[in-house]
Amino acid sequence: MLKEKGGHSGKASKYLALHLRFEIDMVAHSLCEFGGGEEERQELEAFRKVHFPALTLLKKSSKLPSPAALREEGLCPLTPEEAVLMLAALGFKRKTYVYVAGANIYGGRSRLVALNSLYPNLVTKETLLSASELEPFKNFSSQLAALDFIVCTTADAFAMTDSGSQLSSLVSGYRIYYGGGKMPTIRPNKRRLANIFTKNNTIEWRVFEQRVRKAVR
Repeated sequence: MLKEKGGHSGKASKYLALHLRFEIDMVAHSLCEFGGGEEERQELEAFRKVHFPALTLLKKSSKLPSPAALREEGLCPLTPEEAVLMLAALGFKRKTYVYVAGANIYGGRSRLVALNSLYPNLVTKETLLSASELEPFKNFSSQLAALDFIVCTTADAFAMTDSGSQLSSLVSGYRIYYGGGKMPTIRPNKRRLANIFTKNNTIEWRVFEQRVRKAVR
């Protein structure tokens, strides 16, 4: 449970749980590009050769959609930076407590700079629990995911960056079934968001907010 920082009352904080599905397997399998240039392309291609050999062969034998076309169709996972823009446009304030679910974000801490800068009250299971508390779970990915599941299902609001991920699907299903309409779940329309992010670089923030809110249900 999240507690008020700096306080001694033990009062629980309201918080947003964000499932940031941006691990290297997701990123590599998407065939999208994420601003890392040639170094990123080579790294992801090397990962695909080892973990997704069939996809590597398909790339060589077929003409697949370009990364730009994939993004336009909403087939690319939201980046952490895009997730920040979405949350800000939806009205989540700087003081919001944000629990980030997931593990091994592709790009490491550098990809979380924008998120941590706008939402300094950002926590993960690794920062909430001590090393000794995490020790029994660290070699069991399913149990670590279960910790994320518990925190996400009990959050005041839950946001996902990929509605097709197993954890997000389980959490959203739980919140719909048990929430009685009182457990908000944010599901972005990635196709509409891609259009907003790539084609509306000069619009006013107020207009940006309106467009993002229409792209989220």
